[in-house]
Amino acid sequence: MKVKKASITGVIIIRPDVHQDKRGYFFESFKNSDFEVHGLPTHFVQDNQAKSSRGVLRGLHYQLNHAQGKLVWVSAGSVLDVAVDIRKGSPTFGQYESAVLDDKTHTRFYIPPGFAHGYYVLSESATFQYKCTDLYYPEDEYGIHWNDPEIGIEWGIGDKLVSEKDAVLPRLDEMDLNFLPQYRKNN
Repeated sequence: MKVKKASITGVIIIRPDVHQDKRGYFFESFKNSDFEVHGLPTHFVQDNQAKSSRGVLRGLHYQLNHAQGKLVWVSAGSVLDVAVDIRKGSPTFGQYESAVLDDKTHTRFYIPPGFAHGYYVLSESATFQYKCTDLYYPEDEYGIHWNDPEIGIEWGIGDKLVSEKDAVLPRLDEMDLNFLPQYRKNN
């Protein structure tokens, strides 16, 4: 597996070694010891899967009191995945990292706690999967507007199908600072 640190500290791009032949392919999708060697989290408590059609945009979501690190990937299709640093006091506050995740490269994206997360479906449909370091608590879910001009995420062309809930999320500069995570030098 190849591990690349993104420009925002804590965000990691992981490319598994995929072995292909005329029968198909094989790769180790998660191996505890490999993650430990690279200093990546190995303790995940919840796995999730979502299937969405082209143009669906989900996010940008986060939990505050039960912050989740997420290991995300696509098992069918293709998405643009985005992580936004929303940690108060972070040197990269308001900046984002993105990666195209698909069923060809099987790239994984690790998003640490303290980031808002979202994705946009590029293919006809996509099956999106993720492992979380903490459980989902609906009463602790917050979000940032997906099209915040100050963040300036380049989602690409095409219609964006956004839920009613996500459509009315505030911009980052409208957020009450009490509802944003605090940056700590070690996170």
